Amino acid sequence: MGQITFGRRSIVVFLLVIFMSLGAGWIGCSTTVKQQQSGQPVTEATGEKKAEEFVWGKYYLDDVRIPDELNYDASGSMVYATPKFKAGLLRFSKWRLDVQSLIDFFTYNMEKDNWKFVNSFRGNETQLSFAKPDKTCDIRITESWTGMTHVMILVGPLGEKKM
Repeated sequence: MGQITFGRRSIVVFLLVIFMSLGAGWIGCSTTVKQQQSGQPVTEATGEKKAEEFVWGKYYLDDVRIPDELNYDASGSMVYATPKFKAGLLRFSKWRLDVQSLIDFFTYNMEKDNWKFVNSFRGNETQLSFAKPDKTCDIRITESWTGMTHVMILVGPLGEKKM
């Protein structure tokens, strides 16, 4: 009798934990990059807009904008910098982030920052390639089965032509 009661209690507790974790995901406040893109700039207390242009995202390299929602992984990243050039490998992650909104963010902002779209590969992971006259940028977006979205950004110099 005691084992049957213990087994039933264990099942009830297990189901309760599952339902609470699912409920926390539905109740929690989360925004996507796409929702932030369409947002309005913050205004001053007097109701006047700031004089400078409001920009979503941060620049980790000189001209690659990153959504504010992504968490920077310093241990998996590296940056090479000279007085005239910055290149490197940057890694970011975020739990429960819409992959399509990331694709839209990067496509829009890279073109806005004068990067030329080269190509994209889409499947279980997405790879976006952009170029400028002197450098290239590859953005790889993957989502794990746990719901974690990973972004890897590679920026490097464009190879010189041989004569």
